[in-house]
This record gives sequence, structure tokens and C-alpha cells, in this order.
Amino acid sequence: ADTLLGEDGAGLSAGQRQRLALARAFLADRPLLLLDEPTASLDGATEAEVVEAVRRLAVGRTVLLVVHRPALLAVADRVVPLEAASPADARLTEVLTDSAGEPALIGSGGAERARGIEAAGSGVMEGQGPTPVPRGRGGVLGRVRAMAAPRRGPLALALLLGSLALGSAVGLMATSGWLISRASEHPPVLYLMVAVTATRAFGIGRAVFRYAERLVSHDAVLRMLADTRVAVYRRLERLAPAGLRTTRRGDLLSRLVADVDALQDYWLRWLLPTGAAVLVSAVSVGFTAWLLPEAGAALAVGLLAAGVGVPLVTGAVARRAERRLAPARGALATQVADLLTGTAELTVAGALPARTAATRRADSVLTRIASRGATATALGDGLTAVVCGLTVAATALVGAQAVAAGRLDGVLMAVVVLTPLAAFEAVMGLPLAVQYRQRVHKSAERVYEVLDAPDPVREPERPRQAPASPFPLRLEGVRARHAGQRRDALAGLDLTLDEGRRIAVVGISGAGKTTLAQVLLRFLDTEAGTYTLGGVDAYGMEGDAVRRLVGLCAQDAHLFDSTVRENLLLARKDATEAGLRDALGRARLIDWVDGLPDGLDTLIGEHGARLSGGQRQRLALARALLADFPVLVLDEPAEHLDLATADALTADLLAATEGRTTLLITHRLAGLDAVDEVIVLADGQVVQRGGFTELSAVEGPLRDMVERETAGDLLVGVAAG
Repeated sequence: ADTLLGEDGAGLSAGQRQRLALARAFLADRPLLLLDEPTASLDGATEAEVVEAVRRLAVGRTVLLVVHRPALLAVADRVVPLEAASPADARLTEVLTDSAGEPALIGSGGAERARGIEAAGSGVMEGQGPTPVPRGRGGVLGRVRAMAAPRRGPLALALLLGSLALGSAVGLMATSGWLISRASEHPPVLYLMVAVTATRAFGIGRAVFRYAERLVSHDAVLRMLADTRVAVYRRLERLAPAGLRTTRRGDLLSRLVADVDALQDYWLRWLLPTGAAVLVSAVSVGFTAWLLPEAGAALAVGLLAAGVGVPLVTGAVARRAERRLAPARGALATQVADLLTGTAELTVAGALPARTAATRRADSVLTRIASRGATATALGDGLTAVVCGLTVAATALVGAQAVAAGRLDGVLMAVVVLTPLAAFEAVMGLPLAVQYRQRVHKSAERVYEVLDAPDPVREPERPRQAPASPFPLRLEGVRARHAGQRRDALAGLDLTLDEGRRIAVVGISGAGKTTLAQVLLRFLDTEAGTYTLGGVDAYGMEGDAVRRLVGLCAQDAHLFDSTVRENLLLARKDATEAGLRDALGRARLIDWVDGLPDGLDTLIGEHGARLSGGQRQRLALARALLADFPVLVLDEPAEHLDLATADALTADLLAATEGRTTLLITHRLAGLDAVDEVIVLADGQVVQRGGFTELSAVEGPLRDMVERETAGDLLVGVAAG
């Protein structure tokens, strides 16, 4: 019971997620219980067990069943039909009851019913090789420095421009002090013209150099950030889906955005300011020592104290806070993402106030950490100001003594006193720079945790050329196991797909059907056995090359918050209007699209929120058909549909894929007499294989499944009557 499931139940099959949700609903022990498609994604045997559980656990409760599948009708006290929601679904009905007991609702995929079903879709993306991640000495910060290798020139220029900007500030202060002191002696104006011109040049140069430094440094650093963000995204693409099961999406988003953004501070707020401070401080000390050695010594001590001592103090104060800041930001992002995505479930379970309070606590923790960092910043500013004041006082004292002793011209006294004021501008930001360095260190660790994560699927160092044709596709003795599992999900599986051959894979929930699809798509490595495409070892090819030959329409695929057209064009961006309509027609969705106000340009909402579960599934199917893969894997394409639509869709699908290589993973058995072979899985092993008619005529698992499905279909007829 303490096993981690992964976000959205990533470690579970669709049937296991459904049953866990059902257990949670009964555990809540509410007088009135609404069950929305409680047997979705379940095979016939498991469905029968769930039906019996509903019958037993519903005693003393009023239960409202919203269903497509007929098995639960037998336990309902009353079955009441609803009218279809749209003309496109007029051939189907839905059923509802309001009696105390176990009422049921069945109907078409297009009719309106309770929302909350997982979005379905099919993504087709051509991946590119990940951007090489630089390796450098000095830990993660060394790797951050190594990122700048292609842009050392612009960064060196930025350092020079920043030093010139600070140097102009020092020169402006020193020249202005000399000019005012010399002018008080009322010399001829021509004696002052060089100083007047220099003052003007330093004043203008300070602004120009600072602007140029900002332009050059930010351009170089932002380009580095763009490369890093692309590298992280491509790495995430390589890790998905198997490598991200234990990763929280909020924390992942924080790493991709906030932590990558934080890397810029290493250059803009630490390395470049520190380099400029060292150069300008050295020049300022040398210039002051040339005028008066003891004043130069006082300035050197003051700059060392403010530029080294104060940052060490503030760094020690802020170290723990800065190292905790990035993880705390990730924790808050995770809490907020969980709260927003799970609001419906949390509200129903009465857990929303507790989760909201937990989010507030995470926010309070982040606020306290930021406050501690601000305290260190204030301490650094205060100590730097004190050191600056003491240094100016010291230079004034030694300067006055030197003037009195005749070792320093009185006009230069202002230069000796005012130069430290400007020189301290170079080290004023170093205490904060040290905090940024600590912050970048932790953010870089979190970014490189993603970049260095081990591949869930082995990629060859020297990929082999993909064959022109993937046929025959062969699995021989394949054994596969999910991470953290004690038993194999597939055990000794053999499968051959020749061109144009269609195979259906059936079996109870957890038999290994979806695992087979993951192996074919190279989302999961095999423990043993061989997998070849056209005679070429699939594990000697790049994963993307395999996925260009073998495509998948998953029951939990993603639909984007865009139009119907854009979701389809994801599969083939150059598809014509006729091609889009043909794919929609084969998925039995064209009549619905023609009835929409904007047709193909109608927005479907986030995750297809404006569609019913059946419409989402059919749109995902249309996208998969449009992609035109040589080998197409369909994982439960008729899930979330009523029986009439599911059977009609299966028939249309089989007709549309005639002569096309297809692997159909399904619970529904109707129409499977049109496929070339049926494979029955149990515990990851093939327990039956052959023609549908042949297997259904002999004793065995397939015949039992057919009998259960036939009994369920009879219930539909009784309910309709």
C-alpha cells in the first residue's frame, strides 16, 4: 500500500488506475455515489468482478451509474434512456435513473455526460539528437563555465566594457575632484580645459560602456540559456515516458524554467561583476598609491575587506537559504500543479482545504527562505557601507597628514579622498554576487540531474541505418519488465508482422498488452530476446528511427488546446483538406465535425475539454491514421465508446486498415474475425493464438471472453426493450 504510483498513476495500467479510483470512491462512504464509466479500460473477466463488487458495496447507498458498457445494467434497479445530444449521435441512446439503488446511464460517445475522463490523442514528433552537454572541471559550476566555450569572445568583450564603465566612474570622480579643487585657485581657463573635457568624456563613456556591456553580455548569456533549455527539453523527450514516472510535473517545470533561468546569474551577477571589480580595484589602488602610497594601502585594505571579507560573511549567513531556495521553489510549483490539476478529485473527497493549506505552507517556507536571503543582502550592504566610510576616513586622514608634511599637493587631496568612493562601486555588489553564486550552484545541480539522468531505453553509440521497409517485424523470445516490478510484464513472447498483416492482441487487464506496445515503440527495453525491423536489430537503431516506422495511437494520448485542424496537422503538417476529412471519416467523426460552428477550425479546449470521451478518442485515432505509419499500433481505440459506436468504429477501422500492417490491442471482440490472427495474452505469455473463428470454437480463454461479451450484449437488448 505504500508503493509510489508516479504522477497520474504512471506506474499503473489503465485498468489498475480505474480500479484504484473505484476503491477510493467506495472508501469515501458517501450516501449518494456517482460512478462515471467504472468499468472502462477493463477486460470482461475483471469487469465481472467489478460488477459483483459494485453490487456488494452499493448496499445502503444510492448509486448513479453513467455507463456505455452493459454489464452493470444487471445490477441496476431502473434503466432510463436519455435522448441523444446531437444529430450526429441520433442513432444511439443513453440511459439514466433517479431511483434509490443502482441506476445506470449508457449511450453514445458524443452525448453529454460527466466530465473528468483522461484526454486522449496521438502525438507524432520527429525528435532530434540532444544538444551535447558540456563537461568541465570544478563540479556543476565548472560545467556552467564550459557552456560559454563557444562565446568566450563576446564574454571577454563584455568584461572589458564592464571594466571600462566602472573605470569611467572612478575617472569621473577623480577628475571632478581635481577640477573643483584646481578651479578654487582661479587659474586661467585654459588650464582647466583638459580636465573639463575628460570629465565630459568619462560621464558619457560611463553610460555608453555600461549600455554596450549589457547588450553584449545579455546577448551571449541568453543564447547560452536558449541552448541549455533546448538541451533539457530534448533530454526530457529522451526520458519520456518511462524515465519520468517518478518525476513531479511541477518540479520538472520549475527545473525547465526557473532553474535554467537562474544559470544566467552566474555570468551576469557573479563572474562578470567579479572580474570587472578585480580589474578596476587593482587600477584604483595603483593610481591612489601613485599619488600617496599610504592612501593606496588604506584603499587596498578597504577593498579587500568589502570585496572578500563581507562576501564571506554574507555568504555564510545566506548559504543554507540559497541552497534551499531552488528546491523550495520546485516544491511550491509541485503543490500548485497538484492543486490545480486535481481540484475535482480533491473537492469530491473533501481534501481541498487540506491541500490548499499545504500549498500555503509551501509558500510560507519559500517566503521565509527568501526573507533570510534578503537579510543577508541587507547585512552585506550595511557592512560594505561601513567599510567604505572607514576607508574614506582613513584616506582623508593620511592625505591631510601628507599635505601638512608637504608630500602631497593640496589640489590632489580631493582626488585621494574621492577616488575610494567611486572605487567601492566596483565591490558594492559582490556580497549579493556571492549569494547568486550559491543560488546558481543548486539550480545547476537540479538542471544537471535532468541532463545526466540515465536513459530508460538504451540508445546505440553508432546507430544503424533504418531499413527502407520494416517488414518483417519480428519479436522472438522477448522478455520485458517495468522498473521496480518483481515479475516480467512480457515473458518469452514471439510475434511476426508481415506487410499488410493485421493482428489483434487481447487478454485480461495487466496481461501485458500495453507493455507490448511500449516495446514496439522502443519506450521500454527488453530484458532478453530480439526485436528486428526488416532484418535490422531495432536496438541498434535510434529510437526516433524506430518510431518513424512504428506508430502508436494510445488510449491516453494528448490533445492540445487548439483547433481540430491543428491537432490533426500534428501528424502530417502538409496534409490537405481532403486528407484531413478522409482521416476523420475513417474515425467516424466527419459528421460531428461538419456540425461544428467553425468546422475543422473549432477550438477543442485544453486536453480536449470541449469534447466527450468518445470524441477525444476518435480524434486521436484520426490523427494516427493521418500519420500513415508503415506499422500502426492501436491501443484500445474503441475505449470510452458505447458498444454500438465501438463495434461500428472497429468495423470501419478494420476496413480502413485492410492491406495495412496493424496491431490492434482491444477488449472488444466484435469484428475480430476480419483480422489475420488473434493473440491471447495472460501474465505476459501467449496462451492462445490463431484465427478468431477457430479459437472461439474451442475451449479456452478466448471462448470465455466471447461468452462474457455476448452475455453483456444481451443485457443491452433487454435494457433497450
